[in-house]
Amino acid sequence: MRQKATSLVSPPGRRTSHGSRLTRVGGVEYRAVERAIMDRSVEWQVDPTLDRITALMDLLGSPQHSYPVVHIAGTNGKTTTARMIEALLAARNLRVGRYTSPHLVTMRERISIDGTPLDERRFVEVYRDIEPYLKMIDDQVGRLSFFETLTAMAYAAFADAPVDVAVVETGMGGSWDATNVVDGTVTVITPISLDHVQHLGSNVETIAAEKAGIIKPKATAVLAQQELSVAEVLIRKVAETGAVVAREGLEFGVLGREVAVGGQLLRLKGLKETYEEVFLPLYGAHQAGNAACALAAVEALSAGGDPLDEELVREAFAAVKSPGRLEVVRRGPTVLVDVAHNPAGMQASVETLSESFDFQRLIGVFAAMADKDVRTLLDLLEPVLAGIVVTRNSSPRTMDLDELRSLAEEVFGAERVYAEPRMDEAIDRAIGLADEGGELGGSGVLITGSVVTAGDARLLLRAEDY
Repeated sequence: MRQKATSLVSPPGRRTSHGSRLTRVGGVEYRAVERAIMDRSVEWQVDPTLDRITALMDLLGSPQHSYPVVHIAGTNGKTTTARMIEALLAARNLRVGRYTSPHLVTMRERISIDGTPLDERRFVEVYRDIEPYLKMIDDQVGRLSFFETLTAMAYAAFADAPVDVAVVETGMGGSWDATNVVDGTVTVITPISLDHVQHLGSNVETIAAEKAGIIKPKATAVLAQQELSVAEVLIRKVAETGAVVAREGLEFGVLGREVAVGGQLLRLKGLKETYEEVFLPLYGAHQAGNAACALAAVEALSAGGDPLDEELVREAFAAVKSPGRLEVVRRGPTVLVDVAHNPAGMQASVETLSESFDFQRLIGVFAAMADKDVRTLLDLLEPVLAGIVVTRNSSPRTMDLDELRSLAEEVFGAERVYAEPRMDEAIDRAIGLADEGGELGGSGVLITGSVVTAGDARLLLRAEDY
């Protein structure tokens, strides 16, 4: 019988009934504001319209028009691309606001200025500033959603800072996304694949049409490489709006890449210049593609015809962090945390594991949302994992443990599947299983399946960077 080991991670943090993590050093007022925001409906539970957020922005004096915006939509890679754009802009001594979602550990991560999330005091101040207007819209137009509220807070905080540029990631779609009250000077469409099909559409063409809604007249549309049918939808939207197009693989792209210690070395073709020997401390071809899109976006935003300073480009990319994206959070054995939660994202992660890591024995910790394509995620993981520990994450949407275990046993075989109801116990068990292999430096643990899973693991393993 396996003896219960002393826990190697912290116990799960206290949560609200909605699964929101309460900060460990948070004040009472911050927690009250967080609960008030979480008590609002999620975006797919309200009518798909911009009426509520538009009315709110009008009351606030349209703060979203106070600064140029780089607007980002797509299925995978949005947050990392946003972080890369932010790093490139900051290297040029610009003040940058970044709005991304979902968060990993704290809601404050979503609204960042100068690379740092709003602290609890400032988060509360921004909410209190707009709170009276929230109530007016709730009563007169319709109750604002969780995401609409945070979007308004971000736009107001950026105007108040003030920022020189805002980098804004859509929440789920495009046309009807609450962020789409801006007219992006530059719009970026990252790779599009099937996800949120119950809300965005059952095929990639329909999903692409929704996400293309952020492309506006006079904008520059930076398009990542896409499936042909998706590319056709996006190009039609570009033609309809009269936007300027920049396509990965044509106007810009990755000319070369080599695996390096701690990341990869890139040769990037921008819109104005070729940039040599760019070190990126992230893994995988998909991250190289994200870097190319980010570079093109910043070049398109830059006034005049001059390319970016090559040394500044190198410095910016070398400093990029993207928490939860095949992030090493512990050594001995190596523990990786990854947010992959749809088939395209998981495929990219699996390919990157084979390319960039040399594990002789890799154990998975897996928890996913019940409404995801969990069977396909498990199918993709099976070839690279020696065993898998299934568990639950902190979301109320997490898949039932018995159901998940049954699915995993169908894919892996019962002898390779373990189940633990608590995330901390699942991580402990996976570390123990990895150590059983005895390969010095050759064993590892991969924690994946959901953004919430990655966030829970980072909190437990005390990874602090946001």
